[in-house]
Amino acid sequence: MKTPIFEGMATALITPIDENGINYQAFAKLIDWQIDEGIDALVICGTTGESSTLTDEEHRSAIEFAVKQAAGRVPIIAGTGSNDTAYALSLTEFACSVGVDGVLVVTPYYNKATQKGLIKLFTAIADKSTVPVILYNVPSRTGVNIAPATVAELAKHPMINAIKEASGNISQIAEIAALCGDNINIYSGNDDQVIPIMSLGGKGCISVLSNLLPKESSEMCKRFASGDTKGARDMQLKYLHLINALFSEVNPIPVKAAMAKMGFCEDYLRLPLTPMEDAHKEILFDEMRKVGINI
Repeated sequence: MKTPIFEGMATALITPIDENGINYQAFAKLIDWQIDEGIDALVICGTTGESSTLTDEEHRSAIEFAVKQAAGRVPIIAGTGSNDTAYALSLTEFACSVGVDGVLVVTPYYNKATQKGLIKLFTAIADKSTVPVILYNVPSRTGVNIAPATVAELAKHPMINAIKEASGNISQIAEIAALCGDNINIYSGNDDQVIPIMSLGGKGCISVLSNLLPKESSEMCKRFASGDTKGARDMQLKYLHLINALFSEVNPIPVKAAMAKMGFCEDYLRLPLTPMEDAHKEILFDEMRKVGINI
């Protein structure tokens, strides 16, 4: 059995940026608020953290800053994946050196590697890592899917600890669970599938929703883990329309608008990302109010 890096809810945290770069004062406030609200872990510089438009210096600095700001209060997981293998290796080694608790490694977008290529890539990164590795499967964005048999092969590596499954394919996730058993920890990568995936043995979620609702999102996982299936299901369904609104445009456009409305950052994104369309924004804000977010 591989000990999970965390159980429950990890926030795929936004990165507060403006025309001057990362706003570290806002970043510190956000990290502290998430921890105070009871989040179980934080993922830095993932998709939601706009890693693809951060400079290398910003990417490394954000990871190191988050480790120091969290100061061991919750696990910090760094996004270190890239379609450039050498860069992914370099980022992973850096993240390990500054004290992260795990690394999240996305499939190599655009290259569209074969399953053999994926095995070689993730093995090379895991060989270099001194902390547990989470595979990140999000074929809708990368153009490549990690097949269940590939996950089973990779799960044999002692440093490959988990997979963030954002394929949306419940049948595939069930197959991963059946093939891998305790050799891999499964996290939902989709906020609308947290409880279904936990029912298959998943350990929790790496979440966009929890940027807005860290306490409530964590509570949903805790209810399921404690046996309160109905309570967990009711929370999953309560937030479904808000979750849909958070993905009405490509992530992280909506969550950035939401967090700006809550006062945590500016509604600022770098091209090719642009601020949310006004019509979508009003629907998002309405759903936020419906679940009790004071904006």
